[in-house]
Order: sequence, then structure tokens, then C-alpha cells
Amino acid sequence: MIGAGPGGLACAATLGRAGTETLVLERDSVASSWRSHYDRLHLHTWRLLSGMPGLRIASRRGPWVAREGVVGYLENYVRHHGLDVRTGVEALRVDRVEGKALWRIETAAGAIEAPTVVVATGYNHTPILPDWPGRETFTGELLHASRYRNPEPYRGKDVLVVGTGNTGAELCVDLAEGGAARVRIAVRTPPHVTLRAPGGVPAQLTAILMHRLPEAVTNRLFAWNRRLSVGDLSRFGLPTPRSGAFTDFRERDVVPILDVGLVGLIKSGTVEPVAALESFDGPRVRLVDGTDLEPDAVIAATGYRRGLESLVGHLGVLDGPSGRPLRMGGEEHPDAPGLHFVGYRNPMSGMFWEMSWEARRIAKAA
Repeated sequence: MIGAGPGGLACAATLGRAGTETLVLERDSVASSWRSHYDRLHLHTWRLLSGMPGLRIASRRGPWVAREGVVGYLENYVRHHGLDVRTGVEALRVDRVEGKALWRIETAAGAIEAPTVVVATGYNHTPILPDWPGRETFTGELLHASRYRNPEPYRGKDVLVVGTGNTGAELCVDLAEGGAARVRIAVRTPPHVTLRAPGGVPAQLTAILMHRLPEAVTNRLFAWNRRLSVGDLSRFGLPTPRSGAFTDFRERDVVPILDVGLVGLIKSGTVEPVAALESFDGPRVRLVDGTDLEPDAVIAATGYRRGLESLVGHLGVLDGPSGRPLRMGGEEHPDAPGLHFVGYRNPMSGMFWEMSWEARRIAKAA
């Protein structure tokens, strides 16, 4: 296993329970990506549907597990299953051993050979900061959301958040509640929005139950639910998406915002939706509708790349445009038997839920 996040640990435990000896290589520490997330972060998925194989998340963590609770759970998961995790060991390159049914993992500490390799370095690996025209001239603060921790540095400041995924939405809430003087969110493509638990039912559970329904049906059900639980946000500056939520998920790999307070803040005018960011010019930010702003800070919640090219890009197992594996979970690429990838989907059912099932499929295939 390469990576001691939830995907790698779930695979190690599942394979171990099936009688396979496992080793997890981790360049930093167990749950390293979760340790570096912003302070406010909680799982947007329900605790009862987020536990990994062989260990439930303790009820004391609450229905929506906080960042530190996830870190504690993953550390406990290693202890509970007795996993062999070697931290401080970075995997540099994976190659097929010529003439043998083995893979060689090159590390700074030497090479390791194994018949099965699971790559689990994470969906959010390499931050993407768009090369906006004039970016280098901006006299305010510009940072990727991966560097944001809490709202304290932005108390009393004018902040523009760029990006309408769950991270951008939650940072807006954190900033508004944490004392920022003004919070705006730049919108390029109108997002689908639903409550995290409309009517007390976790949206994750609804997504799992609707998984096998026809796309047209799920689109209509989602739109109906949005009208009832969220309402029309277009009169507050956030347009309604033209396509269906499940169609956008299939075609663009985007999931809806699971609301943790943004809807109310938009309706009250506390968070202001604005047009997409076009360029910078000194202290000014130009939007695509021609509006000029002068925020103190711009936080780019603009996503991540998978960052797999240097590790396995030479093997022909990645999709060129997206950099995602062509085969995931229990599926193997025909030119790379024994090489698996876990955690590179962005499912509506939730990452932990999906990685747990991928782990089970890998254990069955290995």
C-alpha cells in the first residue's frame, strides 16, 4: 500500500483479514492530509456510513465527525488492526519487475518488491492554483484553500472565495462566522445545493439509495428536494444549474454542495455570490462580468490534481486529461495486473463509503 490515509489503511486491513501480508508506505504520517485540513472541517458524510472495514467510528464523535476525530479514528484503526505502517518512506516510482509477476516500488530508502501494489495517495493531492492573468501583480493575499486553517487572520477583512465546491462553501461560512468584514464567493458554474440532512435524513443515505435509479429520475428527485429544502437562490445571486445533479456528476465529476450554513448566509446577504474571477491588476480583481473588486484576500478553492504522473504515469494506466487511473478498485488495467488504485473517485455516496467497498473488491481480486 502506498499512502496511509483512509484508502490505504482500509485496503491493508481488508487484505490482512483475508490472510495477505501487507505493508503500508507513507511519506509523512498516518492521516497526514486530514491533519493539514482547515480546523472547522467535518466529514460531510454520516458517521454510521463512514466507518471503514472492521471498525466503526465511536458514537462519541457525533453524527458528523470533526477533522481531529477523523485523525484519531485513523490512528486507532492502525492500532486495532495491527497494521505495519512505515512512515517517512516516500514511494517514488512503481515498475514491473521484468520476467516476474512482481512490482518494484522505488523509495529513497531502497526498493521493495511485491506481487500486488495498491496506490492510495489521495484524491486531493496537488493543489491547483489557476494561472489567472496578472496574478503576480496582486497586492493582496492570494492563497489556495489548502493553506487556509481558520478565519482569525481575516477578521475585519474583505475576502473573496473562488470556487463553489464543498470546500469553498464551508470556507465562506467559516469566514463569515469568524468575523470577516465582507465575504463574497466567485461563481463560474452554478452549483447544485442540498442540505446535509434534509428532513433529518442524511443526503449521503439518499444518494446511496438512488444510485441504481435511472439518471433522469434521480435528477428530478434532486431538483424536487432542492426546491423544498433550499428554495430558489437565483434571486439572491446564485443561479439554478441548468443540468441535473446526477448528470453533472457523471459528466463533470462534481458533487453537490452539502450545506452547512451557506444557504442561510446567502439569503441574509452575509455571503454575496459574484461572477467568476477573470484577472488581477495590482489591488484589483476583475470579474468576467466586468466588475472590479479590491478584496484584501483571495482564497482559491479551485481543487486538486491527483499527482500520480511521476509514480505510475509511465505505465499507461492513467487518463491523460484528468490524470486519474483508468481502472480503480478491484479492476486491473490489462497491462498492469496486480496494480490497484483506491480513493480516486469523487462519489455522491461519500469517499469513506466508496473506499471501503473498493478495499473489499481489491481483497477479492488479489
